[in-house]
Amino acid sequence: MTQTAPPAGGVAPITAPHGAKAAFFVLTFGTFVVGTGEFAIMGMLPEFASSLGLSASDAGHAITAYALGVVVGAPLITILGARLSRRELLLILFALFCCANLLSVAMPTPELVEVARFITGLPHGALIGISALVGASMVERARRGWAVGRILSGIAISTLVGAPFSTFAADHFGWRIAYLIIAALGLLTVAGIWRYIPTDPPNRKNSPLKEIRALASTQVLLTLVTASIGFGGMFAIYTYLTSVLQNVTHVPEWRIMIYMIVCGAGMLIGANVGAWIVDRNLDRAALLALGGSAVVMLAFPFVLHNEPALMLDVLLVPAFVNALGPALQTRLMDFAGDAQTLAASLNHSAFNIANALGASLGSALLARQFGYGALGVGGAVLSAGGLVVYLLAIALLRRSGQVEVRGDIE
Repeated sequence: MTQTAPPAGGVAPITAPHGAKAAFFVLTFGTFVVGTGEFAIMGMLPEFASSLGLSASDAGHAITAYALGVVVGAPLITILGARLSRRELLLILFALFCCANLLSVAMPTPELVEVARFITGLPHGALIGISALVGASMVERARRGWAVGRILSGIAISTLVGAPFSTFAADHFGWRIAYLIIAALGLLTVAGIWRYIPTDPPNRKNSPLKEIRALASTQVLLTLVTASIGFGGMFAIYTYLTSVLQNVTHVPEWRIMIYMIVCGAGMLIGANVGAWIVDRNLDRAALLALGGSAVVMLAFPFVLHNEPALMLDVLLVPAFVNALGPALQTRLMDFAGDAQTLAASLNHSAFNIANALGASLGSALLARQFGYGALGVGGAVLSAGGLVVYLLAIALLRRSGQVEVRGDIE
């Protein structure tokens, strides 16, 4: 079926009860809290493992459990909540996020903690996807990229501020206190949503089956495949960056944190620059992000022994990869039809699939003795794969004679 562009002028932006600035702050703060909840364990893994009597590899199962929760929860929760308004869903899902983090604090055994982390991951994708949709609904069509990038920047800020703070809290007070603080921040977000996020009418005529049927779009599926592959290259490198710095570059222990901060800064830069380009040319933003990330990843093997060059590469890799986020999130809005919420949430399931794919590829390359430099080559292959899929999506769209949708989000 041919998709057509919306009428001139599109849908008027939704007005926030206490102003758009306050609403955007709450939504960005919410993605910051969710991002902190995801990334915190990576910095406090040694303390987490020690307190539960686990090895580092066994403690990593909690990370896997969370990622699995994201992949499962994004489509499941969104389909079950198909008839609710977005504001209602945000309130319910942030309440679940708070309770699940408290559950993580209370669980006495490693197995039960893993269950709690799985439950905590369930609302992750829907929270970020719905937040992006609410943000896009509050601005005119030409500024949707900016709105999405602004909200997704909360995740990047969590790597700069939230995760290091959680590591500090875990080192001084224990990992359970760190999760208790994250739960409290989640509760604060619930209060912010209640007061500052505009009320939207629930879609009582919608149904889970209608959401699923609306996803039968080649463009939506190819966009999700692009995300599942294209984001993976960053994780092929990021997962093993500490090992690279210790074993190849031989930087002092204290400087490793600087590299992590530089990486987080790259993510923040990418989200904002990518959003700026999206508002001018969406496809160009995606192609630049995928092509640029492949190039800077190919440079990775050649800069391992040059610390200034390596630090620049550590900045550029996440900058290019994260610039892809606003482009794909906005593209899903364009083509998802009646499955806006489901498609936006699935983007973050795809992101976690990419996380697992990149980390697994890196592990396989190292296990076969290709060396740390091969991580960059493997990451470039994933970025190139995402680029090929995206080009295929463009070619199929042009061949079908469809009009590319650049519509508003109602």
